[in-house]
Amino acid sequence: MRFSRRGVLTAGLGAAGLALAAASGPVRAETKTVRIGIQKYGTLILLKGKGALEKALEPLGYSVSWTEFPAGPQLLEGLNVGAIDFGSTGEAPPIFAQAAGAPLFYVAHEPPAPRGEAILVPKDSPIQSVSDLKGKKVALNKGSNVHYLLVKALEQAQVAYKDIETKFLPPADARAAFEQGSVDAWVIWDPFQAAAEAATGARTLVNGEGLVANHQFYLGTRDFVSAHAQALDVVIAEIGKLDAWANGNTDAVADQLSASVGIPAPVLKVALERQTFGVKPISAEVVAQQQQIADAFHKLGLIPKAISIAEAVPKIT
Repeated sequence: MRFSRRGVLTAGLGAAGLALAAASGPVRAETKTVRIGIQKYGTLILLKGKGALEKALEPLGYSVSWTEFPAGPQLLEGLNVGAIDFGSTGEAPPIFAQAAGAPLFYVAHEPPAPRGEAILVPKDSPIQSVSDLKGKKVALNKGSNVHYLLVKALEQAQVAYKDIETKFLPPADARAAFEQGSVDAWVIWDPFQAAAEAATGARTLVNGEGLVANHQFYLGTRDFVSAHAQALDVVIAEIGKLDAWANGNTDAVADQLSASVGIPAPVLKVALERQTFGVKPISAEVVAQQQQIADAFHKLGLIPKAISIAEAVPKIT
């Protein structure tokens, strides 16, 4: 495990400094650091803002560092290269990361939020159903949660995945392409979904209801999960407290997130009302749901090999 150690003695101390430190008494134990990856939206950035996790971990000798990532795939790349120990993403990113050999473990998840992602079309688009997407250009963030929504929606409409033209774009670029008319549809998640609806009048062609669960997962490196169980328990406990507060304070959550995502609080409130908070342990049912996604991605050639989700889950009790 690559921890950022902080002790009383630093590399810059010379002989005189070492002697002074020795004369001053015993040296404090070095502080271990829990390195957490966050995005602009979600429970973890709320947790960072509260400052409660730092206080909860201090008695165990841990500090906390926070690193922001633009989306789930990039966050898990940070986890893969050892830049962070823990973070949260949607369903698809950990599947792509595991297929690429990332040493990750699923730790916990939030309740499903199927209405929190959708396939959008412009308000005046002639497209009326998913079957109308055949031959059309569809923007989405590759390897994100909405990738599986697109797969399932096309499957339900009996449209082959190869019969649409995918344009892999991050949310900001996809929004621009959508507004300029250079793509016919956009598969996106909240809060960007709510923002596009409010700003452009975009229509929802289909959301995740009846198609996908749209879970958010908490993930850690294998080393962190196995070697720092007590610290991990504290992290999950603090997320649970934050979730309990968030469920009863939608307006306050929207106000707190507004500055970080650059979306007005009333728009964020629309997005927040399409989800619930409440961290839960990984269950066999959720593992099976993730396995279905992984198998679908492998069948389509989106990941290079078959993977077993169960291999990335600590023993379920």
